[in-house]
Amino acid sequence: MSTWNNERVLVTGGASFIGSHLVEDLVAEGADVRVADDFSSGEVENLDAVADDIEVVDGNLKHYEFAEEATKDIDTVFHLAADHGGRGYISNYPANCATNMALDNIVYEAAAKNGVERITFASSACTYPTDIQQEKQRLSEEMVSFEERGGAYADEVYGWAKLMGERSLQAYQEQYDIDTSIVRIFTAYGPRENETHAIVALMAKAYAEQDPYQIWGDGEQTRNFTYVKDITRALRLASENITDGTPVNAGIRDYITVNDVAEAIFERLDWEPDEINHMTDKPVGVRHRAADTTRAEELLGWEPEYTLQDGIDNTLDWYVENRDKEYVQDNLETLLHER
Repeated sequence: MSTWNNERVLVTGGASFIGSHLVEDLVAEGADVRVADDFSSGEVENLDAVADDIEVVDGNLKHYEFAEEATKDIDTVFHLAADHGGRGYISNYPANCATNMALDNIVYEAAAKNGVERITFASSACTYPTDIQQEKQRLSEEMVSFEERGGAYADEVYGWAKLMGERSLQAYQEQYDIDTSIVRIFTAYGPRENETHAIVALMAKAYAEQDPYQIWGDGEQTRNFTYVKDITRALRLASENITDGTPVNAGIRDYITVNDVAEAIFERLDWEPDEINHMTDKPVGVRHRAADTTRAEELLGWEPEYTLQDGIDNTLDWYVENRDKEYVQDNLETLLHER
C-alpha cells in the first residue's frame, strides 16, 4: 500500500510550477490533498488535472490565521510557498525574497500548533556559498554548516532566506518532535514553469524567433537542469525517509551550459537565429553549479530518471501547445522579467 494512501497532506504553494506536479503525484498515490496558495505566481489552471480531487484554500500564508486554517487536520506539510523567481527576479527584489523568512516560520508555527506530524521543506541550491561555484566542483550538503564559524555564505537574500528556513525547521523538529526533511532543489524545469526561469526563457525567445537571439552572459555558465518529476519524487522520498531535518540535494550531477540548452531548443523547434547576442552585462549568478547526489542515493535511493533531452522535449511540447506565438512575441520582455 502507498505511504500516501488517505494521508492528509497540505502543499503550500501547490498551484505553482513544482507544487502542482507534486499535488498530481500525491493524488495519484491516494493522498487527501489540500493546496494553500495566494496565486501571486501560481495559477489555478495548473491544478486542472486534479481539480475534482483536491481542496484549494486561497490566502496569504504570512497571515497567521490563514496558516492556522490551512494546516488544520493535516498529517504532512510540503512547504513550497515562497516569494521567488528566476535570477533576474531574485537580484531585483531582495526585500520580497526576505519576506520568506516570516512566511516559513508562520507555516511551521501553525503546523506545530495543529499537531502536524511531518514537514518537508523545499529549499534551494542558493543555500550554497557562491565563491565555491566559480570552478567545477559538485556541491555536497556538508558544504553548508550551522555548527562551524563561517560555515554559511548563501547566494543573495533569497539563498539566505532559504537557509534560515532550513535552520528554523530544524529548531521546530528539536522543540516539537515533528518529523522534518529538507530538499535542496537545483535548477528545476518542466511544463508549467514561467518565462523568468532559464530554460523556459530560452524556449520563449526561440519560439518568438528572437533574432539576434539573446543569451545572458557568455552562455558557458553551467547548471544542472533537473526535470520537475525528478524533483517531486525527491520531495516525496525525503518526507517518507528522513525525520531529523537532514538536507538532501535534488539535482543532476552533469554540468550543462546555457549554450547547449539553446542549441537543443533550436534543434527541437527546427529554427536557428542568424545571430546570437551574448549579453555579458546581465545577472547570471554563479559560474558553475552541479549537485553531489551521494546523500540522496544513500538515504532516499533517489537518482534522476529523466535525461536533459527527455525534459526539453516534454517542456517544449507543453510550451508550444499552451502559448500563442503572437502573444509571446508581443509580450516577450514582460514575460521574461515578471513573476
